Amino acid sequence: MTGRLAGRIALISGGASGIGAAHARVFAAEGAKIVIGDIQEEMGAELVAGLVADGASALFLPLDVTSEESWKAVVAETVSQFGGLTSLINNAGIGRGKDTESESVAGWDKVVAVNQTGVWLGMKTAIPEMRRAGGGAIVNISSVYGIIGSAGMVAYHATKGAVRLMSKAAALEYAGQNIRVNSVHPGIIETPLALTLPDEYIADLKGRTPMGRFGRPEEIARGSLFLVSDDASFVTGSELVIDGGWTAQ
Repeated sequence: MTGRLAGRIALISGGASGIGAAHARVFAAEGAKIVIGDIQEEMGAELVAGLVADGASALFLPLDVTSEESWKAVVAETVSQFGGLTSLINNAGIGRGKDTESESVAGWDKVVAVNQTGVWLGMKTAIPEMRRAGGGAIVNISSVYGIIGSAGMVAYHATKGAVRLMSKAAALEYAGQNIRVNSVHPGIIETPLALTLPDEYIADLKGRTPMGRFGRPEEIARGSLFLVSDDASFVTGSELVIDGGWTAQ
């Protein structure tokens, strides 16, 4: 590793497992101080213990992304422990397989609360500290389903599309304050949750991906690494698609 994030302080929501945990490992290896925010306390603490054992500076804090007070507490503790906040990965999210008619108001509201409101609250809470630090970078994890449609996941599509456009709006709002905001759009990624899908569904997804495989969580994290690093100093309001060619068809 090259120390591309030396001196950075990164808060990763949903950082205890899957794509979030990959961000924590990749960012720590590049020199960032890591704060993992998640409701999965045991997994988050275990991950932090491993990072610290490898020589990283890392901290786990319980975070409910749907709660403004929870975000405020985590950001305040991050600043207290590490002296600031320079990088935010809005990664926490949930899926729900319901179509337009079968979706319920309660189901819709839950997906919106986590995937959409949670991302907004993360930006709202982190940006003042980034301003105090002289600038920063935000990566909002969306999905290819924030760009293209499919049948049977209406709330998920709605929220991931919202993340894409919220990122562009915030990028324009803060471009003059040295705060960059971009979105990342994964295709199908090999996470523990994805591997619980039925075998025939997994085969279908792989068949629709030109590269013929699932992506790996660290492949998403490396995309975010570019976006928060100085290598992307002129990149804001953009979307980075990491999907093995899925949306190129």
